[in-house]
Parts: sequence; structure tokens; C-alpha cells
Amino acid sequence: MQRFKFGAAALLCALALPAWAAQPLRIGAAVYGLKGEFMQMWVDALKRHPAVKDGSVQITVFDGRYDALTQNNQFDTMITQKYDAILFVPIDIAAGAEAVAKAARAKIPVIGSNTRVNGDQLTAYIGNNDTVAGELQAEAVAKALKGKGNVVIMEGPIGQSAQLERSAGNQKALARYPGIKVLERKPANWSRAEALTLMENWLTARPGQINGLIGQNDDIALGGLEAVRGKGLDPRKMPAAGIDGIRDGIVAVKNGTLMVSFFQDAKAQAQGALDLALRAVKGPAYQPRSDIWREYAKPMPWAGGAAKRYDVPWTTITPANADALLAKLKPGA
Repeated sequence: MQRFKFGAAALLCALALPAWAAQPLRIGAAVYGLKGEFMQMWVDALKRHPAVKDGSVQITVFDGRYDALTQNNQFDTMITQKYDAILFVPIDIAAGAEAVAKAARAKIPVIGSNTRVNGDQLTAYIGNNDTVAGELQAEAVAKALKGKGNVVIMEGPIGQSAQLERSAGNQKALARYPGIKVLERKPANWSRAEALTLMENWLTARPGQINGLIGQNDDIALGGLEAVRGKGLDPRKMPAAGIDGIRDGIVAVKNGTLMVSFFQDAKAQAQGALDLALRAVKGPAYQPRSDIWREYAKPMPWAGGAAKRYDVPWTTITPANADALLAKLKPGA
């Protein structure tokens, strides 16, 4: 008899729960690719969000394999299977807009994170301002060269917002230094291996001519410096700047191999995106569960989760703050 009473009470309790609490929300994370360390960090941080850890959200990660068509097809899958929301890190600023439009027609909220798409159909976007980072890194290299010398620029995948905006920032800074000449500019697609090969070719074709390196992420900056070392040159004598703050990048700044990098917080981008998705699904009463909103309360207030864009601030990586930033990358941090 007692068992029956308990079961009835449990049933009444379950019936009283709101629909979204009865079963886990299904949220897809469509990321442009998982070969690079930064996106691996982003996914790891997403899986550590409190709502994922307690089982109230079920995350499915879709590897876009650096291909816009693949990402578009993955959106078709999520729309057909009626996912509750989508987190989107697009490979292409133009092609990604079509995928977002399809989800909007299906009334599935899409939260952009890390890289952007054209148009205004995203429910919200959270990420760092890549134009600012591109300007900061080029300015740092130009200053280290005292405004004179030759630099090479290794870019991200052509057509991705990070590549476009970091390139615009690079150009804005270098325009202030007429004594700096850009000898070469090519994509290395966020790949350390591609950057190594590219820099080897440039060093062979232009012996003794390259004075500085602007790598639009840490992986390609580090790949370029590996090529410098492979040619018997001292990478510490070639001012180089990266972006992202992956572990190897921070360590390279700490030991002086990489002159400077700029930390973009993968946890803030990923967990912030999930909180914004949950707000879109559950409504204005939802309160964010990630601690990133407390950490960045002043520069990036939650403010009800109703804004269309949230800019995570950059942190300049230096030998002085390297250990503190490395601590942020530890599991569970």
C-alpha cells in the first residue's frame, strides 16, 4: 500500500513539472571543425556546463569538418529531429546564414558563438571582437620592429568571420606603420602543420628577408615558429603574435618563444552560448547557471539575456599572467 502511495505522489509531482523539465532538452552544437585545440577547448567547456552535468540538457556535437555544406546538412538533421536549440560556430560567414534561416523558419533558436554569420536571424551571439584582436596583434609586431621591416601574415580559412575580421584589424594597425611591408599573406586554415609548411616555403624563397610573423591564431603562429627553428634561426629574434590562448600558446609566451598572444575565453563563449539558448527556450525567467556571467559581470552583463550580442573581452597574454591563464585551462576550472 505504501508503495502505491509513493508511486501516485511521484506521478503527481511529475505532472506538476513544466514540460521542459520532464526530459532533457536536446541542444545541438554545430562547430566548424574539431582538429584545432581551441574548438576542442570550446566543446570541453560546453560539456562542463552545470545543465549538461546534471542531465537537464543533452548536448550533441556535430563536427563540421571545415566544410559549409557539411554544416548545412547537419542543420537539416537537427531541424528534422526537432532539436530544442542550436549552438552554431560557422566555417563560412555567408553560407552559414542560409542554415540559420532554415532553423528560424522551423522556429528553432540559434545562438552564434566564436564566429559569426551574415544577417540578423541569430537569436543571439556571444564571442570576442576579432577585428580588435587583429589590430592588437599587428600593432604589437609593428612596435617590436620599431615600425620598420618585413612581415608575413598567416590567415584562417578564407570566408570565415574570424579570418575576415582579424585581417581587417591587421590592415588597420599596419596602415599606421608605412615602414612595415607585408611580404606574404596566405591562409593556413588554423592548422599548425599547414603553417609549418607555408613558413618553410617562405623562408626558402625569401632568405633573410622576413622580420616578423602575424599568425591569426596560436596554432599557425606556433607552426610558423617551428619552421623558423627548423631553419636554424632563433624564433625569439622574430617577433610573432598569435590569438586564442591555447595551452601551447600561453607556454610559448611564458618562455619567450611567442612574443604575445590574446586570450579568447572558450568557456565564456561555449557556456555563455548554452545559457543564452536555455533563456531562448525557457523564457525571460531563466537565470544563467555558468559562473562566466559573474566573472565578466562588468564588461558583459547578463541583463536578462535579452541582448542580441555579447562581447567577451580579450586578455593580453604576458609572461606575468601566463600561469594564471594556464590555471583557467585546467579541467574543472
